[in-house]
Amino acid sequence: MSSHTVDWTALLAPTAVAGEAAGLRERRKRATRKLLIDTAVEMFLAHGFDAVTIADIARVCDISPTTVFNYFPTKESLVLDLPDTLVDVFRAELGDPGTTPLQAMRRILAGELDNLISWLDAQDDKLRAIEAVQRFEAMVRDTPALQAHHRNLLQQMARTAAEVLARRAGVDQYAPEPQITATALLGLWPIQVHASCRLLDGTRTPAQVRDAVTAEVHRAARLLETGLAGFPPVR
Repeated sequence: MSSHTVDWTALLAPTAVAGEAAGLRERRKRATRKLLIDTAVEMFLAHGFDAVTIADIARVCDISPTTVFNYFPTKESLVLDLPDTLVDVFRAELGDPGTTPLQAMRRILAGELDNLISWLDAQDDKLRAIEAVQRFEAMVRDTPALQAHHRNLLQQMARTAAEVLARRAGVDQYAPEPQITATALLGLWPIQVHASCRLLDGTRTPAQVRDAVTAEVHRAARLLETGLAGFPPVR
């Protein structure tokens, strides 16, 4: 299972992963999940998100619509997802007393960015891969249902962050401090997404894109540093 919101391998045929040990049933479930994501993204990009139905995807994959919903609760989650493993990353990073919430959020974002950059590095045709990413991001940006779904994912992540931060500070989850801290931290997520889209223009190597995007996220994070330095509050 992925620990990221986007499975970039759905955009282009991925390189096979060797030596992965898993039971037969688990391998079949992963294969079905991947088939659904790959097929859905390809159809969405070709025909438009709104023009493709779950029934269309199921027919192409030769499975029932009910099976699709067993893997993905909504059509939007075939494009953007919040897997349990990413929630676990949030809980582990933000709950680490050895780092500030801002440092933890920067590490989470770095992992999300590395997911994209590692995929780009593995592609033989970098320009084709960049074009695929740009088309994907344009689809998300220009589709109201996907935009609403993305906002909902950010809200879910913010709720998780507030819960973890409140426990860490020994205050109620709905106290103003963990609430505003979580909201501010998740505000860095779209900063990274927008920077990635803008800087992934074909003139930079994947490593240069990582450095440039990271620099922009850090610039935004510096504006939060002073205010968030007071969390958790002294009791």
